[in-house]
Amino acid sequence: MASGGTVLDPGQLRRARFALAAVFCVHGAVAGSFATRIPWISDHTGVSAGQLGLALAFPAIGASLAMPLAGAISHRLGARTALRWLLALWTLALTLPALAPNLLGLCAALFVYGATSGTSDVVMNAVGVEVENRMERSILSGLHGMWSVGALVGSAGGTLAAHLDTDARIHHALAAAVLTVLGLLACRGVLDVRSAPDEEPPPHFAIPPRSAVVIGAIGFCAVFAEGASLDWSAVYLRDVLGTSPGLAAASTTAFALTMAVARLAGDRIVDRFGPVRTVRTGGVVATAGGLLVVLASQPATALTGFALIGLGVAIVVPIAFAAAGRSGPRPAQAIAGVATITYTSILIAQSAIVGISDLTSLVTSFGLVTALAFGLVLGAGVIRSAGRGTTAGGGAKPSPADATTDVPAGEPRG
Repeated sequence: MASGGTVLDPGQLRRARFALAAVFCVHGAVAGSFATRIPWISDHTGVSAGQLGLALAFPAIGASLAMPLAGAISHRLGARTALRWLLALWTLALTLPALAPNLLGLCAALFVYGATSGTSDVVMNAVGVEVENRMERSILSGLHGMWSVGALVGSAGGTLAAHLDTDARIHHALAAAVLTVLGLLACRGVLDVRSAPDEEPPPHFAIPPRSAVVIGAIGFCAVFAEGASLDWSAVYLRDVLGTSPGLAAASTTAFALTMAVARLAGDRIVDRFGPVRTVRTGGVVATAGGLLVVLASQPATALTGFALIGLGVAIVVPIAFAAAGRSGPRPAQAIAGVATITYTSILIAQSAIVGISDLTSLVTSFGLVTALAFGLVLGAGVIRSAGRGTTAGGGAKPSPADATTDVPAGEPRG
């Protein structure tokens, strides 16, 4: 238990966990709401396919540049207040892309959209690590599963709005208003992690610690495989295997659903087998899935392969964030480092898949995906060496006294 903090009973911790799960769900719903209206935004701004691809790189750029600021913001305001403001900025930023009049405006809007996404992402994962440490069992996978649930809910609402031919400016204004209110309500119950009074404040723009770079390499492999499969599975089925557009599109939804289910079940797996064994086994499963995709001659084989990739990599990023949060005295800084690397992998994955496909074929591109999935098997040990240890079941040990933690809003302070 953190020095100077309040002892929380199991009921208070459960309430804090549920509040944080709601925050993750709201965060995911914003992403899902945006993704489904990209075609409308593209038509509204009049950008070409190539210009749209350029614009869609700006969320990752904005997130990568802003996430190192998260530690200083959280230190100054406290985690609950920081998350309340950053999450509200993220939900309100949903309105910006649809308001963009041209390519330059769209790039600027998506930069802000990504920056607010990344900073709130870092803070809520840092709080998740603290709750996980106090509960002495894995919870981050389930929290990320709630993010996926939120993304599915947001995408369902966006699909309905698109089907009804609703103006995205109206749709996103209404969605942003609802999600902002829900986010503010959820933040009231979030655990308030505060720095110790004598702790030196982190730099305003923190360079990721070495431990975060090592753990980030694992996250890089997982997110590369995830991003490539999510973005290109439909194209692969249509162009390589000649499936119908409907079946090809369904593969993307099925992959996202597989990820959500795996993450919701992931905490029990981590507690049962430990993080290292879970990552290594996930790497084996994802590698087998990649091989099925590369060797597939029938759509069913490729669909099975993509499902296995999803199952294999789904829990890796939550495990990487948990390990980063236990790897040093500043969890937010370490998590920001890992998150920056994983966000960067999204940019690299897009460029690599397109480049290799142009030079050779999409099948060869997924050979690279398979190789990176195998990297999880080879590199899983860094999760053990970088973290501060786990319980026998694989859950996190309580962190040393490096922060003062308040109770959820409304609970008495010690």
